[in-house]
Amino acid sequence: MTGRRNMGRASSWLLVLLALGFAIATYNLVTIVTRNRTAGLGKWATDESNGQSLHDPIIEMPENVRRIKKAKSPFHVALTATDAPYSKWQCRIMYYWYKKMKDLPGSEMGGFTRILHSGSPDNLMDEIPTTIVDPLPVGLDRGYIVLNRPWAFVQWIEKAQIEEEYILMAEPDHIFVNPLPNLSHGDLPAAYPFFYIKPTKNEKLIRRFFPKENGPVTNVDPIGNSPVIIKKDMLEKIAPTWMNVSLRMKDDPETDKTFGWVLEMYAYAVASALHGVQHILRKDFMLQPPWDLETGRNFIIHYTYGCDYNMKGELTYGKFGEWRFDKRSYLRGPPPRNLTLPPPGVPESVVTLVKMVNEATANIPGWEKE
Repeated sequence: MTGRRNMGRASSWLLVLLALGFAIATYNLVTIVTRNRTAGLGKWATDESNGQSLHDPIIEMPENVRRIKKAKSPFHVALTATDAPYSKWQCRIMYYWYKKMKDLPGSEMGGFTRILHSGSPDNLMDEIPTTIVDPLPVGLDRGYIVLNRPWAFVQWIEKAQIEEEYILMAEPDHIFVNPLPNLSHGDLPAAYPFFYIKPTKNEKLIRRFFPKENGPVTNVDPIGNSPVIIKKDMLEKIAPTWMNVSLRMKDDPETDKTFGWVLEMYAYAVASALHGVQHILRKDFMLQPPWDLETGRNFIIHYTYGCDYNMKGELTYGKFGEWRFDKRSYLRGPPPRNLTLPPPGVPESVVTLVKMVNEATANIPGWEKE
């Protein structure tokens, strides 16, 4: 892999100095050192978009995958969805940008599937390649609809004919902002490290589902299931465990209360670790406005957070702004075409997000349909 051989012989002292030199690293040095000692690895996050290593030492690239990757490795893009208007308009925008980016230089995107876990067809069947799967039995999700995600993947992998060796697990509120290559390497999947997924901080709860005999808690990566690029056969093994761990976590009152809306993300991280799978952590995999200010060389915009600003371009997070874009403002139907652009001073990432939404809605036929 480009740029890997320069870091292959780095001493442990150099790794420490690099970590100290970048105060904006997601994890502090104590966590890094602890994780490296327990796992026996110097861990690195990598940024292949410019062939250099990021300076956030999270996961190491083993010697056998540091070589330059020559052959293309297409991956299948898969996202789970419901038939609710809120889900449908996001899927339409996501699919629009998938089609625009798929064949551009640098992309390794293959086919696309919307995994519809509502159990019956909807009005997007002819617009977006879709496989219908069953939802969980009534009441089993206890109002936490995301529990349907692992069950949906279990069913889809069993019934679908997937040509690609790799799968990207994506979500409706993802927009491809740059052509996406296959960031995984062989049996090492690639994932985005979420700052709020903290297995070591929650060791007491994690140990209920990841016993000591399975290894240190540092083997549980700070990730969710999306975005993740992973081999199809690996996901086939992990998905049932992911589903079972999700249900067990939901059944545990303390775990349910502590993990809340990210419970299913923790469940995927634990399930992967139970199968001995760790991920290459790629901070350039995704950005999340308004906290990430520039799109840069990142690959996916995740617009899960509301973007609220006053007319001076100042963020008013937690308070409705004079200008705002929040996907939750459109629970009952799609946003209108030609949304007003942010005022001057708003970060480029937010401006790009709104422009990309506007381009998609302007070009998708029958946009106003639910």
